[in-house]
Amino acid sequence: MRHCKEVLVLSLLIFAFPCSAFAHGVQGKVHPGGVVVTAQYDSGEPMSYAKVKIWAPEGKLLFQSGRTDRNGRFSFFPDVAGNWKVVVDDEMGHRLEMAVPVNEDLVLEKHQDSGGTGKSGFSRYEKALMGICIIFGLFGIFSWSKRKKGDPAS
Repeated sequence: MRHCKEVLVLSLLIFAFPCSAFAHGVQGKVHPGGVVVTAQYDSGEPMSYAKVKIWAPEGKLLFQSGRTDRNGRFSFFPDVAGNWKVVVDDEMGHRLEMAVPVNEDLVLEKHQDSGGTGKSGFSRYEKALMGICIIFGLFGIFSWSKRKKGDPAS
């Protein structure tokens, strides 16, 4: 009976003060600084919600990943000096690679307007498939023109 009373009292305390029984303390801070990367297409349209991957200098493992905001921006806080590698990929064939130089004070070494290079992000298999499609297309055009010349009814 004594055990039931303890369980009842404990249950009442948990239901009476649920926040303090199950909550974790949290707090937030806003830090100035950091590096902001902006990605956009040649037309000036931002690469909205594109995948971003960042590698530290001499880093083999991925330092940070995420997505750009609707304005094509992504920010990160470097923790070592050197050239950081930033890759932005919209997953539709557009890929931007940038080297971001960070000095010993962990700030951007110089202002960069367009330090990245845009590449077509086609994989090896997509390139092979496109090559096969081009070959079949050319063969089809050749066959059609040959048939049209040899068939007097056409």
